[in-house]
Order: sequence, then C-alpha cells, then structure tokens
Amino acid sequence: MSNSTTRFTNRVENYIKYRPGYPIEVIEYLKSENILKPDSISADIGSGTGISTELFLKNGNTVYAVEPNDAMREAAEKLLAGYENFRSINTSAEDTTLPDVSIDLIVCAQAFHWFDIPKAKMEFNRILKPAGRICLMWNERILDANPFLIDYENLLIKYGTDYTTVRHENVDENKLKELFANGYITRSFPNKQVFNLEGVTGRLLSSSYTPQYDSPLYEPMLAELKRIFELHQKNGKIEFLYETNVYTSI
Repeated sequence: MSNSTTRFTNRVENYIKYRPGYPIEVIEYLKSENILKPDSISADIGSGTGISTELFLKNGNTVYAVEPNDAMREAAEKLLAGYENFRSINTSAEDTTLPDVSIDLIVCAQAFHWFDIPKAKMEFNRILKPAGRICLMWNERILDANPFLIDYENLLIKYGTDYTTVRHENVDENKLKELFANGYITRSFPNKQVFNLEGVTGRLLSSSYTPQYDSPLYEPMLAELKRIFELHQKNGKIEFLYETNVYTSI
C-alpha cells in the first residue's frame, strides 16, 4: 500500500470521534441544483470511516464506499452496517472496480488531494453516467478565526511531520481544472466543532501529519497543545471553525 493509503491506520479511533462532519446544507444545496436526487447512486471515493458516506445514506441514496485502508474501511462497515443501501469496496480511486456508466454522483470528501488525478479522472469518466456529476468537498479550518486557532496553526507548523505539503489548501485551481475539464461551481458553508481538552487532543492526533506516541516530538507537542488550550479556553471549551468547501462539476 502507498503511504497515502496507510498513514491513517493508527489514527482511526480518533478520526471517528473527533473529525468534523459535514453540514446538512451540503445535501440541500446538491438537491436544489438537481445534482442529487432520491434515487441517485453515489460513489464515495476515499470514504475513510464513513463520515461523508453517512450524509448521503441518510438522504436515502445507495452509496458505494471506496476505501483502500483496511482499518478505516472496517470502521465504516461497523458504523454503517444498519444502512441497507451501504456498499463497501476495498479498492482505490484509480481502480474502483465499479461497472461502466453506473454512477450518478461521485463524491470525494477530504480525500481528493491524495489521488493520482489523471488516473482518477479516467476512472471517474468510466463509471459516471452521461449526466453524472462530481462533487468534491472538505472542511477547511479557518486559520485565523480566533486566537486559539492561530496558535494551533503555529503548533502544526512546528511539530507537524509533513503538514505543509499535505494540507487541503494545496489543492489549487490547476488541480481542480485538471479534474473538471468543463469547469466547476464552488460553494462554501460554515461548520464548527466545540472541544474540551480531551476533544482537541483527539482532533490533533487524528491528523496524519502529527507525530505519534513513539516520536520524541509527541510529548512536547501535547504539552504545547495543553498550554494554548488553557490560555484561550472559555468555560473549558474552544471552537474549531471551518468553511466546508464544495466543488461540483458543470
């Protein structure tokens, strides 16, 4: 497996508990634009632990969740077992194994920046129906939204193993144009999480670019996190503020 596939393996528990979901406004937007219908068959590519998959399952859609990481996929299978329209597939974005011309909507949430874009684009073109659409979405932390988030960003820059190279902001317009040959539409929706110290610690450790427990940077990183939390907390809580950015094909 590639590093992009395996790097979340030891972070699954924290990922499930502490990663943000997606606002219901995303579904309402896709429905209002006739991109998503009740009978739409979706493929969630790089579905991870199923956070994005569940959003579409709750809308009544059949969802093929494509995820190559065993630990994340198995977590999704456990969490989403109660949805009869849930289909789990052990494979990658570049080779989904889905039938030709079978998918109404391809969804990529938090995962697009890991893909080999030319290969994934060929695969998406193969599996999409003629009127099918592509939807990319991810939660982008607002780096300067409050004093805590400013200090948190500095912590990641200081301690993150490859933070500056793998963040979502590195998906620039050129990469989007490479996927969306006919153009794309962008929408953003506010999103947030409220954490105590345990929660913000789990949120930090869910990120693939943070040192793990066997690193000499692990304890200093957690000590710095505790310091900035105590500095900025109000009634034992801090806020993570995001923009949920959505990109849809035309």
